[in-house]
Amino acid sequence: MKRTLVGFSDQDIRALDALSDIKRVSRAELIRQAVSQYLEMFSTAEVPEDAFGAWKARKIDALAYQERLREEW
Repeated sequence: MKRTLVGFSDQDIRALDALSDIKRVSRAELIRQAVSQYLEMFSTAEVPEDAFGAWKARKIDALAYQERLREEW
């Protein structure tokens, strides 16, 4: 297991300490659990199916469209 230093506000530390007393786990364990849940939330996020092929019905060359947009800059 790797270690890292992270800064927290006094208010967050007090809240973590109170929760660690209630759950009977260390502050570090609470933080590990929170980070794991946060990362899991993003790793299992589904991509909407309607996003794939959203332009398939358009009759335009994508490169030409991109170049035309960039000319406006």
